[in-house]
Amino acid sequence: MSGVTRYLYENLPTYDIAGYVVFVLVFLLSALVYKLGFAKQLRLGQNMIIYSFLFVGCIILTFLALFLPMVEGLLVAALILIVYKMRLKREKNEQAA
Repeated sequence: MSGVTRYLYENLPTYDIAGYVVFVLVFLLSALVYKLGFAKQLRLGQNMIIYSFLFVGCIILTFLALFLPMVEGLLVAALILIVYKMRLKREKNEQAA
């Protein structure tokens, strides 16, 4: 197991709770990465379809998180995208001024 997943499985009361927590982490981080890097303005129905497919895909990613550092990878991707968005916003503000 990777670092975060191992920590959760060792410190939470049951393996079931740890599995759900890993799934929620993977889903939330995947949604954040999608929103920061790939999302476009879509209608509500289209967003619901995309997030439902993301939810189903995260089930598979949760199984991979048992053997691969999925949570850590998603954290790094989210941090990189956050830094990118901040720099992009700052450059837009400098060009407007």
